[in-house]
Amino acid sequence: MTSTGEYGPLSERKSGARFFAGEYRVRTGDVDQDMRVRLDGVARYLQDVANDNIAAVTFADTDPFWIIRRTVIDVIEPLTWPSDLRMERWCGALSTRWTNMRVRIVGETQTNRFNPKPRPNGLVETEAFWINVNDSGMPSRISDGALDLLAQMTDEHRLRWKSMNPGTAPSVEDIDLPDREHVLRITDFDPFKHLNNAAYLEIVEDELVDHPDLIDGPHRAVIEYLRPIAPATPVTVRRSRDGERLLMWILVPDDDGALAVASTVSVTTLANAAL
Repeated sequence: MTSTGEYGPLSERKSGARFFAGEYRVRTGDVDQDMRVRLDGVARYLQDVANDNIAAVTFADTDPFWIIRRTVIDVIEPLTWPSDLRMERWCGALSTRWTNMRVRIVGETQTNRFNPKPRPNGLVETEAFWINVNDSGMPSRISDGALDLLAQMTDEHRLRWKSMNPGTAPSVEDIDLPDREHVLRITDFDPFKHLNNAAYLEIVEDELVDHPDLIDGPHRAVIEYLRPIAPATPVTVRRSRDGERLLMWILVPDDDGALAVASTVSVTTLANAAL
């Protein structure tokens, strides 16, 4: 499988393949007013398990730098607070410079005085397109040791990039919803002055407040990163609702001052048959 496809299910783990597992816990800083773990909370969990995974493998010194080109988040059953989480991470496909890293998040729910009713256990399936880069940030060949380890997890060794979201933003005159501004905070940026992946999804959560039906049942969020966003950059959000799909384009000024797409997002309901 070289692409998840817009509505296709994410790939299963190869039988007998090794994987990395970690135990985590839902904290209140990652949930909304309904106790649901927000998409930006899921992104932070994915970053944590990736960092822990890289620190535990033999190629941590040879391949320490990776950037994410896309993340797919399939919320089958929402993670909620309070819950313990088990995260399993493995390589679902790869080429010589990039990989699809799958993470399965299973939430074991508990109750407390603030959320006393029993709830289903959470289940979120994710896939991220990771690019290996050198210390200058340029795409780089994955080391032989890393390739050997990752290749044992999957039979797909010819992974190619294929966008899942429309990369060109429509004219504001051609859509019903007006543009809105999003103000970034200095705490949204990582030590390399890049906008944190979770901060992009905070922008999405701001929009989903007006589209609660999209996340009432199983849903898929796809975010693709096209260009970096630096501190103090003004951000414009363009969005369009088409039936059971919300499209978003996160726009920033280019060198000439025109708006350019920094990231694209889609949030779509998933029929049970597609899961």
